[in-house]
Amino acid sequence: MSTQIGPDQPKPEPARSLPESAVVVTPQKLGLSLVVLSVAAFVAGLDLFIVNVAFDAISQDFDGATLSDLSWVLNGYAIVFAALLVPLGRLSDRLGRKRVFLLGLALFTAASAACATATGLWALVAFRVLQAVGAAALTPASLGLLLSVFPPERRQGAVRVWSASAALAAAAGPVFGGLLVSASWRWVFLVNIPVGVLALLVAVRILPESREERARRLPDLIGTGLLTASIGLLALGLVKINEWSAARTSVLLAGAVAGIAVFWFRSQRHPSPVVEPALLRVRAFAWSNLAALAFTAAFAANLLTAILWMQQVWHYSPLRTGLGIAPGPLMVPLAAIVAGKLVTRFTPGAVTALGCLICTIGVVMLTLSIGRTPHYATELLPGWLIGGAGVGFALPTILASATSDLPESRFSTGSAVVNMSRQIGSVLGISVLVAILGTPLTYDETHRAFVHAWIAIDVLMLLGAVTALGMTPRPAAQRTSGGPAEELEDHLLRRETS
Repeated sequence: MSTQIGPDQPKPEPARSLPESAVVVTPQKLGLSLVVLSVAAFVAGLDLFIVNVAFDAISQDFDGATLSDLSWVLNGYAIVFAALLVPLGRLSDRLGRKRVFLLGLALFTAASAACATATGLWALVAFRVLQAVGAAALTPASLGLLLSVFPPERRQGAVRVWSASAALAAAAGPVFGGLLVSASWRWVFLVNIPVGVLALLVAVRILPESREERARRLPDLIGTGLLTASIGLLALGLVKINEWSAARTSVLLAGAVAGIAVFWFRSQRHPSPVVEPALLRVRAFAWSNLAALAFTAAFAANLLTAILWMQQVWHYSPLRTGLGIAPGPLMVPLAAIVAGKLVTRFTPGAVTALGCLICTIGVVMLTLSIGRTPHYATELLPGWLIGGAGVGFALPTILASATSDLPESRFSTGSAVVNMSRQIGSVLGISVLVAILGTPLTYDETHRAFVHAWIAIDVLMLLGAVTALGMTPRPAAQRTSGGPAEELEDHLLRRETS
């Protein structure tokens, strides 16, 4: 199961919310535009999953790399992606979505080539950071282009296809990664190069430029740096808790808390903050972000524990590990269909909480059954399938409900903030897992550490269930009759024009 399974879709904005950026594209180019934009989003999403399976192979290539050091191959990408997603999305609206999309795709492709040639672990981490910058630029720009290219009556279907590319990346990532790592972990990055180059050549020819004509302030770049540094310090303090002194890690964690406090203080006063505090006045949006944070932390940790157990205890090959992971993601679309029907009868918060509880049951089953000798069909698969069903109940419901009470002008921004919360949750989940696992020497120590990790995952999942209960949007009748969304839109408009 993956932390990123499910549609990563900001809601398509209604026609009246995009008057400045509307462009005209011939029907012949619409299909090709959709393919290019969806493929780019697929490749950016694939890198969030495919590297997990390559973890063990990378560690073998760089002798002496500890689990805490290796975690930065994942965390470095997720931290930068999370922090830059909203600011670069706003910059693309201001500078031109096609321009930012092309720059992001070019940077992502070049950084992938650099990752493939990295001769040291920290060089690989640095190139992963550059990959994340490219992904954070191309992802919101691709959605903005999609919304501006397609006419209003076809926007909904186009966004579904674009969103499905992220879900496909989640499902295909482990198996695809296993196949590539069987040759070399470097192929995990090399595969991006031909896809990226081809997408660039086509995009230059067929995609029109679009931007918001209204003058807008630049996003808070200092605040973005503060958020990035704070999450990085928090992750570093957690992953090094078993290697460094208590005083040293305490300083890092205190610095992270102080940085987040300064970031929030700055956001209250900056005219164009990374996260607009006013958005958190909307109850469903605020609780959806908390649920996404807890839920994704649990799943990021759960994905990595399963991979590490299969590769380091059961000694599975990367391909066999990828095939072992795949059944969980395959359960997601089936469960999501059932969840969509349940939401019409129960509240979204209740359906999300049910999904979290189902995931908890799956982790408990795995904890109680798994052993030293590989018995995949009886020990790991049942809990993994149940957990995949839980993901299908919870994650799509969070994404669908998060922005439903926001004003139309903040649909895309709100969705980007929720995605940012998910990325931060992933960083926290992996960091907590590394801190719990430590460096066990014997099987008994390893089993005990993994049991403690699974208990922590269950606690995070239960926290996700509790926070999910607060995320239920207002009834449709109340939303159409005015209320917080309209008041918030007026407040944001006054702030923009002041």
